[in-house]
Amino acid sequence: MQDFDLPFRPVHRRDGYLPLEDHGLVGDGTTAALVGLDGAISWMCLPRFDSEAVFCALLDHGRGGHFTVAPEDLHEARQRYEPDSGVLQTELRSATGLVRVTDALVLRSGADLFDDAPSSRGELVRSAVVLDGEVRLVAELEPRGGGQAQPLYSGVEIRPARRADLRLHLRSNRPLTGLRTTYDLRRGDRLDLVLSWGRFHRHHRFDPDAMMQETTAAWRRWMRAFDYAGPQEALVRRSAITLKMCDDWASGSLAAAPTSSLPAPIGGTRNWDYRYAWIRDASFAVFALRRIGFHGEADAFLGWVLDAFERSRGPRIMYTLDGAPVPDEFEDAELEGYAGSSPVRWGNGAADQRQHDVYGEILDCADQWSRRGGEIQPAMWTRLTALADTAQDAWRRPDQGIWEIRSAGRPFTYSAGLCHVALDRAASIAQRLGLPADAGRWYGAADRLRNLILQQSWDENAQTLSVYLDGGGVVDASLLGLSLRHVIPADHPRMVATTRAVAERLSAGNGLLFRYRHAEHPDGLVGDEGAFVLCSFWLVDNLIGQGRLEEAAELYASLCARASPLGLLSEQIDPATGAFMGNFPQAFSHIGIIASGVNLARTKGGY
Repeated sequence: MQDFDLPFRPVHRRDGYLPLEDHGLVGDGTTAALVGLDGAISWMCLPRFDSEAVFCALLDHGRGGHFTVAPEDLHEARQRYEPDSGVLQTELRSATGLVRVTDALVLRSGADLFDDAPSSRGELVRSAVVLDGEVRLVAELEPRGGGQAQPLYSGVEIRPARRADLRLHLRSNRPLTGLRTTYDLRRGDRLDLVLSWGRFHRHHRFDPDAMMQETTAAWRRWMRAFDYAGPQEALVRRSAITLKMCDDWASGSLAAAPTSSLPAPIGGTRNWDYRYAWIRDASFAVFALRRIGFHGEADAFLGWVLDAFERSRGPRIMYTLDGAPVPDEFEDAELEGYAGSSPVRWGNGAADQRQHDVYGEILDCADQWSRRGGEIQPAMWTRLTALADTAQDAWRRPDQGIWEIRSAGRPFTYSAGLCHVALDRAASIAQRLGLPADAGRWYGAADRLRNLILQQSWDENAQTLSVYLDGGGVVDASLLGLSLRHVIPADHPRMVATTRAVAERLSAGNGLLFRYRHAEHPDGLVGDEGAFVLCSFWLVDNLIGQGRLEEAAELYASLCARASPLGLLSEQIDPATGAFMGNFPQAFSHIGIIASGVNLARTKGGY
């Protein structure tokens, strides 16, 4: 990872699709794009993360649309990032030559990535230079559904057929003949392309080099805040940048992933739209980013959570990046899905589920906010106290749980654990700030709930806490989260036993874990899934808390070795092949890289 001497790899497609791990991510805090090892941008939503995709060949290689810059007879390629930046290089070799394509969603000159403000120029720069020999280079831009191109200023205007609201402008240092142009180039020749949306540059200087340099400089200024000295430092650095590229810089929210409907597994129907902000994800991200020096991002996430909660009628598990309700879920029959995995879905039907952990997530964020000097105003405190009072009884009622099952709800142990968190954090805020509330009552209720979990969820025969609060001995990986949220200490005998049970019974082999076994834990969906990457990082954290440092370090190293050559991770991994599954790159997985790395470093005294 981050090795500038990485070997070239053959460009292989399965049924027209590259493996997910053969893609890199570029982003500008407003949207993001996936760039394949084949030189194609196969995913990009404009103008924002959650807008309709203009290029989504990732979900239908024939009809989804793409923006490709590549030699006609491509044989092999490799990718790498400019160090400490979101600027991506792809080197593509044909039978006759070698070309490097540098891609970036470019940032404003002098952009300050610490600001809670947009830094995007609304432009994608693709710069190609021939490094050796001669190449016939194809530049092809095809929006989903096609489009019309006509000469305009120094390039062409493109009107996507599906997007009457969107006008694209493509400029180049060489003549453009429309949506597809072929160039015969030799060593030293360049092709610079700038795709703009929202504004056209008739009289502006065409200077892709300057835009790239300013973008790289902005990323590196931001990375000066990086503070980590521990295992896998290069991968932790890349994970920080990846999370930043999943972040909406203006609002402070975080997309769970920049993609939708990538299947887990291929051929299955577990295809979801992850381009939204989960309160749960934001809460975990706060812990991770603050611990490696990015306090501003952590505070922005906390502020966004409280803003979204204040504006909504009731607590929601997820919001759009602007803090609005998530659109209704629907299936898109026009797209075949990645490698034929239908349906393709937009929106997310889990948005209106009952998930009791949200009470704990919101109050934990409020607690962290206030500890950082943030003000809890009276109106906000009134709503937070009501949330704590609701949590005091909510755990008794069935919900859909952290994994958002689409079957009948049950009282989940993790949900009860997060209701404990809600009560504990509300009491902490009230006591610390002297706010009007009966903190003692909340502390007492939290203690009783913890003890109830330890007694009622425990199965003596199975020697484990159970996924359901009424026991039964069925396990799922969410139980590992109880120690991370300070509900039950990691070294408590029943947590030690539960960790052992989860590691053994949910093992997918080689350190990977399933979230749960579908035969034991029906979720209302057909088929199984892959190993869920974050769960293995949770196992690392529990091993650390139990003093099993060598095991934890070995597991952490094995998980990090599964990252792509660019240092990216998906939501899930196919245990049989190691292939990536699910939406990509997944913020949760990169949060795990950071959090477990910090835990290891601090425990070993190196950080």
